[in-house]
Amino acid sequence: MDERHPSLPTSSDDQISYKFGRMGAHNVVIAVMPETGKNKAATVVTQLLNDFGSTRFGLLVGIGSGIPGGEDDIRLGDVVVSKPTETSGGVVQFDGGNIHSNGQFERTGTLGKPPPALQEIVESLEVKQKSTGNQISKYLTEMLEKFPNMGDEGYIYPVMEDEAACSHEGGNTCRLRDHSKIIERAPPKIHYGTIGSSNVAIEDGITRKRLKEELGILCVEMEAAGLMDEFPCLVIRGICDFADSHKCKSWQPYAAATAAAYAKELLSVIPSEQIDKTTKAVDALRGTRTRSINYYLSST
Repeated sequence: MDERHPSLPTSSDDQISYKFGRMGAHNVVIAVMPETGKNKAATVVTQLLNDFGSTRFGLLVGIGSGIPGGEDDIRLGDVVVSKPTETSGGVVQFDGGNIHSNGQFERTGTLGKPPPALQEIVESLEVKQKSTGNQISKYLTEMLEKFPNMGDEGYIYPVMEDEAACSHEGGNTCRLRDHSKIIERAPPKIHYGTIGSSNVAIEDGITRKRLKEELGILCVEMEAAGLMDEFPCLVIRGICDFADSHKCKSWQPYAAATAAAYAKELLSVIPSEQIDKTTKAVDALRGTRTRSINYYLSST
């Protein structure tokens, strides 16, 4: 954050940790999720809307597992941003649906979209980034200048292998890996598309490949499905692994930082008057009214 603000009294039972401050022209509250899972995410959002009723929209910021292949050259440390399509609101819950008598699994229902005003800003930023690039490296540099100790805690680019080129279609070993090959990409790339969400972690290359083929998703995560119908938000995920047997935690801090950097870049281009014209989340979802602050949700 550009500026920290003092704590505010809330009705929470201290199970949710809030941080307050300013990013660009916007006041924000950060709610850190105590654990993963869509049910916990829904609980956090319900409490947050009770505590801050003038919240306009949310940014669900954290880490996710990338699904390489196709036209998307997704690497560790890249960022995936949910983008609505003709068939989804930008997030697909792939563990919800019906199993038919022939064993076929049918996914049912669709999840909500971010508010229109936020979608317009994201689309404008995407177009701008195609010509001028993104600002993630800039914000990461500023982060380390302001908080040097974060480098020691892993919030810098890890020097290790990028495993996207390997199929990882099962098992705990990979004969196709070239342990001498190190691939670096700077700055991280932003991918806009569909994000898959479920209550289970994917650690299998075959399942990953099937999800890519059937749903066209760019990454998987474990919270968004619990929010999209309850809270107008955008999902932002830094890629920390490839949803296969090589999952590890080494890339998680850096991936969290790149996702947060994108969120900060997004907030930097949203005019304050745009926020004032945006419907409050509680009014949009429940037709009720309460009190004042914008919102930025972190699951890291």
